[in-house]
This record gives sequence, C-alpha cells and structure tokens, in this order.
Amino acid sequence: MCRDFCSLSSTGNGCITRGSVNPCSGKPEGDAIMATQLEMLTEKLRGVEAEIEVEMARRREEMRFHLENRKIVFEQEVSQLHHEIKTNAMRYLIDLGPLVILVAPVIYSLIIPMVLLDLAVMAYQAICFPIYRIPKVRRRDYLVFDRHHLAYLNAIEKVGCAYCSYANGLAAFFREVAARTEVRWCPIKHARRVLGPHPHYQGFADFGDAEGFRGKIDAMKDGVTIEGAG
Repeated sequence: MCRDFCSLSSTGNGCITRGSVNPCSGKPEGDAIMATQLEMLTEKLRGVEAEIEVEMARRREEMRFHLENRKIVFEQEVSQLHHEIKTNAMRYLIDLGPLVILVAPVIYSLIIPMVLLDLAVMAYQAICFPIYRIPKVRRRDYLVFDRHHLAYLNAIEKVGCAYCSYANGLAAFFREVAARTEVRWCPIKHARRVLGPHPHYQGFADFGDAEGFRGKIDAMKDGVTIEGAG
C-alpha cells in the first residue's frame, strides 16, 4: 500500500508518493506566515545596521577625529598624544622576538596568491557579470586603507595593518562576487545550517522547494537585482 506524505516549502507543498513527487492542491497558510516572519527579521536587521552606523559616528566623535576630503584628521591634542604613544620600530622588533620575525616571510609570501586571486576575480566579473546581467561589485567598497593615518603606529605596524586590510578586504570582495554569482545560478538554501551566510542567502529558495527555485531563476532572466548595488 502506498503512503502519501506532504512536504511543506516556502512557495507551496508537494505530495511524495513511492517513486514520485507530485504537487498537492493549495498552499499552506504557514508559507505566508513564514514569508512575513522573514521579511520582519530582515527589516529588523536593517534597523540594527542603521543603529550600528549611528553608534560608529558617535564613537568617531569620542575619538575626536573627522573626515576631510576622505582624509582622517585628528584634533591636534589627540594627534600629539598619538605621537607620544608610538613605539620605536627597532624596539618593536626586539619585543616581537626572533621566532615571530623568522616566520614573517611565511605570512607575507601569501601576497602572491592574493594578488593573483584579486586579478582573477576582477577579470571574472568584468567578463562574465555583464553577460549574466549581474551588477558588478565595487572593489573600492571592500578594500579600505586608512590605518596609516594613525600616528601611534610605527612604520612596521602600518605595513602589517595595510597587509591585513588587503587580505580581509580581498576576502570580502571575493565573497560578494561569489555570492552574486550564487544568487544568479543557485539561489537554494542548504539543508544544513550554514555559519556566517552572505547577506543574500536568506532570500534563497528553501532546500527541496523546486517551484520556488524555478520561480527565482525565471525572475532573473532579465537581470539580477542587488539591493544597494551601484
């Protein structure tokens, strides 16, 4: 005897029989509730992001610096204090210890694959994104270099900070390019929990929701819309 089971999805439900999957009639009310809850959570997230921006602006005031033509300017008193706090480069190296200095070439040797990755990702989106009709990712939004304005950092520390800025900015840039590619070609959530999903992941079709997936793919035939993309 064949037993039927109904599986719920974000856009509808399907009846699973032995050896086949057939759509059930009607859509559960739970789908609409789930969609509404996701929209509410997304709206809350945007509100939290706005609050973070306000808090960061407040912190800038507390640290007594402002922006002038994209240049960071500290108040004179604060700038003088920063110069007094700065550690001499030679003293800094001595305090690091020989083992840290010996492994430094290993750390900085990664600049070669990082630069190659950077060039490859830029070429990929320059060639493919116009064909896929995906908005390009602005690289300058992710690679930010401003720590060299800090007077309390010596030359060695500034080089290290620039290196970290490039590595993490490049990772974020690559992730967004990969995320937008996934939005276009595979907007499906995983069955298992994903740690730290990209911002577009929550808008994907649920795992097993065939109709939802096809609907999203069909909706992007004329181009992908990315909120906030320039």
